[in-house]
Amino acid sequence: MVATPKRRFEFNLNTFVILFGFAGGLMAWGATWERVNSNQDSQANSIDRLDKRLTVAEVSLRQIDNHELRISAVEKQAAEAATSMKAVENTLNSLSIDTRVMREILQRIEASQRDGAQLRR
Repeated sequence: MVATPKRRFEFNLNTFVILFGFAGGLMAWGATWERVNSNQDSQANSIDRLDKRLTVAEVSLRQIDNHELRISAVEKQAAEAATSMKAVENTLNSLSIDTRVMREILQRIEASQRDGAQLRR
């Protein structure tokens, strides 16, 4: 009969190093996973905050564009008004010259009528 081999309980250092290394690797992976997930939440909050700020900035930019459009329209109207005023000024100058000429003509007519009335007397 063959005797059953006796079990020997020996410590193998390589086995313990591998087991502890594997356990340590799992713990490190779990800690890294936790950090990544917590940073994702933080980054998501930052992205939401930046999105809100960008939305507010876009609204302000639209208002500025609207104001620029209004200002350009007012500048155009002011330029047209200035052109119209120059035309009115030119017309008034022309009328002033015509009025002077008419006054001179009337003065001559009156002078000739006075001279003719004095000769008839």
